[in-house]
Amino acid sequence: MGVPEDLLVAAKQCLAERGYAHTTVRDIIAVSGSNLAAINYHFRSKDALLNRAMIEATDEAVQEVFKALPESSHGDQGERLEAFWAALIDSFREKRALWLANVDTLAQAPHSPEVREQLADGQARARAELGRLLQQEGDEASGVLLTLLIGMLVQWAVDPDHAPTAHDLSQGMRVIAKAATTGD
Repeated sequence: MGVPEDLLVAAKQCLAERGYAHTTVRDIIAVSGSNLAAINYHFRSKDALLNRAMIEATDEAVQEVFKALPESSHGDQGERLEAFWAALIDSFREKRALWLANVDTLAQAPHSPEVREQLADGQARARAELGRLLQQEGDEASGVLLTLLIGMLVQWAVDPDHAPTAHDLSQGMRVIAKAATTGD
């Protein structure tokens, strides 16, 4: 690996251990064995490095979730969606530090146009992936699913013992869908 890759690996480790707000340049340098100038040379700033590391680490975690899903078929999309929620919740448990760092990153967005831009790009990619999961074109359904995912992430960050299960989410979505179509 080269210096940029070493810095990204170190940034991912620091994010997982310390979170976004508490990771310093010195932390990244200590883990990577690089020097301070390398961050600015390769990434322009600590925030740019952390943003890229967060997006890459999150993309990797989400790809693992998608790989855990049963193959798509013409069967029940509700079952596949519930399997998605279950795999995502498992990821929240297994990679808790990464997902908590995601919440930290979301909290930085109002204060940094760069973070907002990178998160917006990541959300656009997420909507596309979720659209494939749902086998739907357009952003309406995948946008709703992304909104639920982010809300679920925040619930798991704050109170995992009382966050909805995959079954709860699936059942709740059915109730909401029925209410939306019947006007109840």
